[in-house]
Amino acid sequence: MRRLYLAAGLLFVGLGAIGAFLPIFPTVPFLLLAVFCFARSNPAWEQRILDHPTWGPQIRDWRERRAISRRAKVLAVGAMATGAVVTWFTLGEPWVWVSIAVLLICGSWIVTRNE
Repeated sequence: MRRLYLAAGLLFVGLGAIGAFLPIFPTVPFLLLAVFCFARSNPAWEQRILDHPTWGPQIRDWRERRAISRRAKVLAVGAMATGAVVTWFTLGEPWVWVSIAVLLICGSWIVTRNE
């Protein structure tokens, strides 16, 4: 089971790394999953993510207080809104409604978290 958690943690770190460069792909949710997996497979790697100067504070805030900073909220909702606009211009209807639904559902959840 430990190897499975380790493999999943590495996969989530990879997806998080992709998200660091793609504006509509999340980073922190994947790193949260990676930390969860590494806590069960490789505590040193878990600590390494928690100590990261950019992502560590956000992950610790979520872990300790279930909080998302205002800046992260604005960036997340802004990225989803940008994705909806891009969808409108590239794919049009009915796909834009999927993007709008994601924006409304996920954006509402994000905005209502503690800061």
